[in-house]
Amino acid sequence: MNNRKKIDRFFMLLFTATSLISVTALGAILVFVFVQGAEPFAVSTAPGIQLVVEGIGEFTVNGEPYQQEQGTVTLPGNIQKLSIHFAGGGGERILELGIDNTEKNPEKKLLFVQHDEGEISYPQAYVYTVSYSGIMAGIRQRIHILLPEPPYSFFRFISGSEWRPTYNKVYGILPMIAGTILASFGALILGVPIAILCALFLAEFLSEKTAAVARSCIELLAGIPSVVYGFFGLMILVPLVKNTFHVPSGNGLLSATIILAVMILPTVITIAETSMRAVPHSQREASLALGASKMQTAWRIVLVHARSGVIAGIILGVSRAVGETMAVILVAGNSVQMIRSPLDSIRTLTATIALEMGYAQGRHGSVLFSIGAVLFILILILNSAILFIRRRELS
Repeated sequence: MNNRKKIDRFFMLLFTATSLISVTALGAILVFVFVQGAEPFAVSTAPGIQLVVEGIGEFTVNGEPYQQEQGTVTLPGNIQKLSIHFAGGGGERILELGIDNTEKNPEKKLLFVQHDEGEISYPQAYVYTVSYSGIMAGIRQRIHILLPEPPYSFFRFISGSEWRPTYNKVYGILPMIAGTILASFGALILGVPIAILCALFLAEFLSEKTAAVARSCIELLAGIPSVVYGFFGLMILVPLVKNTFHVPSGNGLLSATIILAVMILPTVITIAETSMRAVPHSQREASLALGASKMQTAWRIVLVHARSGVIAGIILGVSRAVGETMAVILVAGNSVQMIRSPLDSIRTLTATIALEMGYAQGRHGSVLFSIGAVLFILILILNSAILFIRRRELS
């Protein structure tokens, strides 16, 4: 008896520890995403101006000596002038410029006083490059001046319609939010009615053996990787939409909606059908005894009593539709633009993270974490809305 109590206590502690570790890990992930996502709206990208040199061994900045091997040189944020001396062109080269710390426009923040025939370019916002001819042909000396990017406006981030993260440093995700919501909402409109009817058919009208075979096939569909659905959509659905509507490309909102609707079917059908089979047989028998037909019983009794499970399936379907990535990348077109037609190309929030995380640097990478936080909040809002509608119906 004592051994049994010890075993029970051991497993109780094991389950408690596992639960705490899981909750802590999930909380840590969420905190990390939200902290990284809040960074672009709270702090600047650097405390001051940064310098990166190429082809220059030793140089001085306002009299302080540096070497190229030291990497990026960060200067104080309140300096008003910059004087850089380095060897090149058979002598000493001088780059002098003034800094207007009150100017908000990065293109007007620097005033070049002396640059010894250096070529000044503006490859991207907040970055200046001064190039000089080197000792050997094809080798150039370059000084990159990186201005700190100020905190980005959260309202501009949410409501902006332009996404140009590399050159203009503009981060507007409104078209992505619209594309994500419209594709997911369209998938629900197409997929949920079909899923509920299929679940009713499996639970109420098919024989147990036939329903078991069909149930196994549906559960198998739920395990198919999303890239397979996307490849099917790319090879079959996209050309079909293109030829049917006579548009230049079939990659767009309509194709993404259909693919997402197909992808959420197995999840919603499985959960809804399980809930319907859990309805007590006494409810069916009472309805049939009162003269209701089998269809009326299935529609007005079984479906009503199983609506909690049906709503749970819809919530999981919404979460999968909003969070789907690979299939949407293959069929949606991935153009950041405001949607005016179901045939327009779209880009979702998840697609942006997947497509750009590989090369994003600096603030661009932090903004992708911000998109992840927005995606989490969006899923939370959609699921809360579904639960609110359910509770309102029950009340």
